Amino acid sequence: MTFAFSSLAALINYSSTFAVTFLLSLYLQRIQGLPPHRAGTALIAQPIMMASLSPLAGRLSDRIEVRMLASIGMALVALGLGLLSFLGTHTPLVFVVLAIIILGLGYGLFSSPNMNAIMSSVDRRLYGVAAATVGTVRLIGQMLSMSIAILVFTLVIGRVQIDPAVYEQLLKSIRIAFSVFALLCFGGIFASMVRGKLHSPR
Repeated sequence: MTFAFSSLAALINYSSTFAVTFLLSLYLQRIQGLPPHRAGTALIAQPIMMASLSPLAGRLSDRIEVRMLASIGMALVALGLGLLSFLGTHTPLVFVVLAIIILGLGYGLFSSPNMNAIMSSVDRRLYGVAAATVGTVRLIGQMLSMSIAILVFTLVIGRVQIDPAVYEQLLKSIRIAFSVFALLCFGGIFASMVRGKLHSPR
C-alpha cells in the first residue's frame, strides 16, 4: 500500500509540475516580453529552492512521519500552481517569482520524503526494482504533463503559429493548464496522505 500510493503521488506530482518551465517560459517571453536571459533568471528560483530544501527534507523524513512531510510539500505545489493560474498580461514579476519559489519549496519537501517512503517500503533485494519503477513513473508523469499542456493549447489556440495575434488565447491556455495542474496536484495530497504510516530510519 505504501509503495503503491507513494508511486501514485510521485506520478501526480510529475504530471503536475514538469510542464511548468515550458509554460512559464512562453508566458514570460511572449506575454511579458522579457528577453530569454531574464526569463531564465526568474525560472532558476525553483531549482535553487529544490536543491536547498531536498537534503534537509530527506533527513527530516527519517524522524518525522513521511506522509505528513510529503503531503505538505504536495499542498505547497498545489498552492504555487493555483497562484500561477491567475497570471495576467501585467502580473508583476515578483508575483511570478514568489509562485515559483513556493513550487520549489513544495517539490523539495515532497520529493525526498516520498522517495524515502518508496525505498523503505520494499526489501533491500528489491531496491533495484523500486528505483526502476520510480524512474518509469517519472517519465510517464513528465509525458502526461506535456501532453496535458499541448492538449490545452490545441483546443484553445489550434494549430497556428504563436504570434501576437493569438497572445490572448495563449494566456488563456496557460491559465487553464495551470488550473488543471493545480486540481490534479490537490488530488495528489490525498494519495500522499493515505499511503499509511512509515517511520523507519535507514
